[in-house]
Amino acid sequence: MKYLKQFGIILLIAFAGEVLHALLPLPIPAGIYGIILLFLCLCTKLLPVSAIKETSVFLIEIMPIMFIPAAVGLMDSWEVVRRALIPYVVITVVTTFIVMAVAGRVVQRITKLRERKEGPGA
Repeated sequence: MKYLKQFGIILLIAFAGEVLHALLPLPIPAGIYGIILLFLCLCTKLLPVSAIKETSVFLIEIMPIMFIPAAVGLMDSWEVVRRALIPYVVITVVTTFIVMAVAGRVVQRITKLRERKEGPGA
């Protein structure tokens, strides 16, 4: 029963994200609204981590299974993808390196800010 309650909480927040997506005229996916809502609820302690922990761990563990439908869809539309395979590969490689570089820079800046905040020798 505990897992159903936790899953219900996650679904409720996801539904709130869907509602926000329908109400706000921004080009932001509903899932992003849901993630932001969940993040805010956890940061403000409105929702304790313990309220969704076990179900969250389970969902993360089965996440690779969730990619199977996308892979099947990709195989199903192989003829369309094959015609533009080189641009897809180039875009994927380039954007992967851009994301890695930006993420690395952000982590470096956050680390430097923390070091300044804590002071030398802390």
